[in-house]
Amino acid sequence: MNEPEVIRAMLGNPPAEPRTIAVVGLSSNPDKPSHYVPAYMQHHGYRILPVNPQIDSVLGERAYPTLADLPTKPDVVNVFRLPQFIPGIVQQMLDLGFKNLWVQLGIVNLEAAAKAEEGGIWVVMDHCIMVEHRLAGLRG
Repeated sequence: MNEPEVIRAMLGNPPAEPRTIAVVGLSSNPDKPSHYVPAYMQHHGYRILPVNPQIDSVLGERAYPTLADLPTKPDVVNVFRLPQFIPGIVQQMLDLGFKNLWVQLGIVNLEAAAKAEEGGIWVVMDHCIMVEHRLAGLRG
């Protein structure tokens, strides 16, 4: 978990390698990190797929109620949900064959991370994808 090469691989190298990020818990409130972090990633060339059953669309993209409803397989599942929701998200990812889980800064569920890794999912947890993107010096 949190290996530098895994972080770098999940970020890819846009625009040469555009990445699709499903954002679980993406908010329509621009003052929340769960909105401005995905907005930053979108601005830097990533396609954002909002996953939130409470909204219809955000950031110019249709929102989907669950990961199973997505129209395409995302490269990364980025999570902005409380720790108790991570096990269910991991189970959905295992069921759907999704391979990269990124859980945002301040959100930790080590049991879910272990289950994900045992199931072949790469895990980054308790790291901000926007901060790591900046640290990697990527341009989109």
